Amino acid sequence: GQIVGGHEAQPHSHPYMAFLKAETFFCGGFLVAPDWVMTAAHCMGNMTVILGAHNILEPEPTQQIRGVARYYPHPEYDPDTVSNDIMLLKARQTLTKAILNDYVKTIPLPKTCRDLRTGTKCSIAGWGMIDNIQATNRLFEAEVSIYSRRKCTRLYPHLNTGMVCAGSLHDITDSSQGDSGGPLVCKKVAQGIVSFGYDTPPGVYTRISNYLPWIKKIMKK
Repeated sequence: GQIVGGHEAQPHSHPYMAFLKAETFFCGGFLVAPDWVMTAAHCMGNMTVILGAHNILEPEPTQQIRGVARYYPHPEYDPDTVSNDIMLLKARQTLTKAILNDYVKTIPLPKTCRDLRTGTKCSIAGWGMIDNIQATNRLFEAEVSIYSRRKCTRLYPHLNTGMVCAGSLHDITDSSQGDSGGPLVCKKVAQGIVSFGYDTPPGVYTRISNYLPWIKKIMKK
């Protein structure tokens, strides 16, 4: 997986980012409450959550490592169409919840289910590969913008209201596999979850605002 056309992020400038490590793959995720991480449903696996990281191969003193107590993939997640690609992870209770500080912070979710305006500037971040050859252990970031739903439906005919497209067809910036589950952040709010995309932009993101009632219900548990 990769963030193509991105650059290394200023360390800890995305303090909500979570690195989700399974045995054979990894995903991104993001902290939405002190003991809740949001990611993509297709990232299901036996996960360890690393918060507060920049270089995931270094034992940085800022890192907080948590197990997962429960996985809540969306009940209507469909791996064939990749619809409803959203999952909440309840972190295992250690002595404390995640300790929020300069390196570990939550990110707000949308308050209403309004669609994002075409052209809205957003950012993505992740620990994927810089290009197809060179992997990175450090967090990278890239800017993308919201793509018109009409144009995106031409590329992805099964696009539905639970999805939003971002990227730019003139630009190689896009996120893909390794950053699955990471957030699409627009005006400091997590609006999307990296879901899928072919090798060229735009990428398709789970549209978080479509799932607010389900999210509230799960996070009450």
